[in-house]
Amino acid sequence: MTINILFAAKAERWDGYEQPLNEALRKALPGQDFTLATDLPPEEVDYIVYAPNSDLQDFIPYTRAKAVLNLWAGVEAITGNETLKIPLARMVDFGLTHGMVEWCTGHVLRHHLGMDTDILRGDTKWEPRTPPLARERSVAVLGIGALGQAVAETLVGLGFDVTGWSRSEKQIDGVRCLHGEDGLTEALKGAEIAVLLMPDTPATQNVLNAETLAQMPKGAFIINPGRGPLIDDDALLDALDSGQIAHATLDVFRLEPLPEDHPYWAHPHVTVTPHIAAATRNDTASEVIAENIRRSEAGEPLLHVVDRDRGY
Repeated sequence: MTINILFAAKAERWDGYEQPLNEALRKALPGQDFTLATDLPPEEVDYIVYAPNSDLQDFIPYTRAKAVLNLWAGVEAITGNETLKIPLARMVDFGLTHGMVEWCTGHVLRHHLGMDTDILRGDTKWEPRTPPLARERSVAVLGIGALGQAVAETLVGLGFDVTGWSRSEKQIDGVRCLHGEDGLTEALKGAEIAVLLMPDTPATQNVLNAETLAQMPKGAFIINPGRGPLIDDDALLDALDSGQIAHATLDVFRLEPLPEDHPYWAHPHVTVTPHIAAATRNDTASEVIAENIRRSEAGEPLLHVVDRDRGY
């Protein structure tokens, strides 16, 4: 029997995925007939490869479908869809994960070593200094899912004193793991550098606000490649102006592209990057999708199934 796979995303994504996804499926399903297309009768679809900004929003007609395989790491735009009754697997891509690890590690090292002092130097003063060692710097990774865990483990490997925080209890070798409201307070109190990698849920919106920013050591650094709504923008700007926060490196925002008149652009203690911390790579993401279809067909559990109760 032919496996029918619907690619439900914008046309430009199909242009990039058609070849690598077909190749990955042939490798994962040797000898198995399959059809990968952007237009299939809903009642004949077995799997839906899905971008939440696609036109497909009603899953009820897809009566034969076994799973929705998200093209994005973020799933908050789909978890609330009441017509979705089948398993939803989010994208945890090798390329995306390593891109995030490299971006976060680079900016942690930048702030840890005070690289901006020399990179942005506007004078000719010769002022030698001894950079601290990683073991002398405490870093909090807020959100230790797949991406947060990878970042935390890399920072531990470099010698940093790493604390991880999540809503529920977790364990990671070499990382002091905290959870819950009290755990967040404890994590922030020691966070000289905080990396935000939480999902965007009602429980995580404005997790960094006037109260929680005040709990951090004076002169701390914020790095946010997670989600824009995690931060109360006005509270962060106030904390930057007062010196409570020394610098914020922000890759994600409530509104993207970030409006030209937004205060972040001109603030001397804010670095804006245009949502580049991590991107899904077509070839490696195709391998993840193909593997999940292989697993489903073999009766094995899917990778990275979303917990609907938590929303991620």
